[in-house]
Amino acid sequence: MKRVPVGVSARHIHLSKEHIDQLFGPGYELRVMKELSQPGQFAAEETVAVVGPKGRFDKVRILGPARGRSQLEVSRTDAFQLGLQPPVRESGNIDGTPGIKVIGPAGEVELPEGVIVAARHIHFHTDDAAKWGITDKQKLSVRVEGERSVIFENVIARVSDQFALDMHIDTDEANAAGVKTGDWATILP
Repeated sequence: MKRVPVGVSARHIHLSKEHIDQLFGPGYELRVMKELSQPGQFAAEETVAVVGPKGRFDKVRILGPARGRSQLEVSRTDAFQLGLQPPVRESGNIDGTPGIKVIGPAGEVELPEGVIVAARHIHFHTDDAAKWGITDKQKLSVRVEGERSVIFENVIARVSDQFALDMHIDTDEANAAGVKTGDWATILP
């Protein structure tokens, strides 16, 4: 049986070094609040506000380290509250997506693009993927057991020797399935 731990991803933002400097001041370094499931990734102590056409969220957690391009990842419910219609995309694929205003303690940035609903995915270490015969970008079906068991289709396999085995779904998906971080999912044949 191919079992995978589930991680529920709440709304968060990844920022470029340039945008960190604009929002927090030149040379600012994010402080680690908590290490995340993927090696080298962390939830920062710092948060920002994001403002869309119809709504605003304060205290949006920054995930570090700094990235090449800034992006905000939200659930579909979050997007409605902000007044946006972002596409479902893999992280990093932000071309042509809606933008958003980001406000920090030292300034603000108007992102011209970068808001997505993250596609559900599983991070596989290359060893796990090889053992299970899974290739990068393969689409999988995954069953999550529980009070409201569901089968998630089109779960994207992301394979790298930099990854640790972990499935990521957003809060809407987790709430619908009645699952939480630390639960387990099974990859179907």
